[in-house]
Amino acid sequence: MIRLQKYLAQCGVASRRQSERFIVAGRVCVNGSVAQLGDSIDPQEDTVTVDGEPLQKDRKVYLLLNKPCGVITTLKDTHRRRTVIDCLTGMTERVFPVGRLDYDVEGALILTNDGELAFRLTHPSYQIDKVYLTRVEGHMEPDTARMLSNGVLLEDGRTAPAEVVILQHNSSSSFIRLTIHEGRKREVKRMCAKVGHPVRELKRLSIGGITINGLEPGAWRHLQPDELQNLRRQTGL
Repeated sequence: MIRLQKYLAQCGVASRRQSERFIVAGRVCVNGSVAQLGDSIDPQEDTVTVDGEPLQKDRKVYLLLNKPCGVITTLKDTHRRRTVIDCLTGMTERVFPVGRLDYDVEGALILTNDGELAFRLTHPSYQIDKVYLTRVEGHMEPDTARMLSNGVLLEDGRTAPAEVVILQHNSSSSFIRLTIHEGRKREVKRMCAKVGHPVRELKRLSIGGITINGLEPGAWRHLQPDELQNLRRQTGL
């Protein structure tokens, strides 16, 4: 027997957390009956459907996209804006984004149909590094960078320690590189605003050591075997 949300993740429906939301929303049925959160199933005996479609395990796919600005990190958008899935020209397997990047943020985004890896990459206990390059308003001083490094108090609690490097600055703006491992909503923007330096441009350079070097905005590639092995090592798989 296996937990239903874990089975959905293994089948590439979505991450384990998102699969739980599907169950709560009544979109998942087991043997024709609406499933409940906490249900377990036998994959050999039970028939599972999502939105009426029976599940089959997909071939595992792992992609890196250099997400452009002006693209939504979602599978579909009700306002018909371009999504990250629209960037995946030539990709036939169903995948979903691991975490998210805001509409106005570009950079490294992993997409996969491996729900267990996606769950672990986004879980704070695994402390997966995410590296950002940002241009902020004003001349950031070293003391301010240390404040960010030590963690700042936001409305949802103090941020974890971060690595902050001031790359260059002038009287009106500063370029800084931040390395964080939390996944809070709009975290980098909120951190910088808290210390008086609102973000004007933001790009994620890497996730878990996998960089967008050589990828133009909107381009994607399959992860290399050593990159995937490294992510599995970092997440204990």
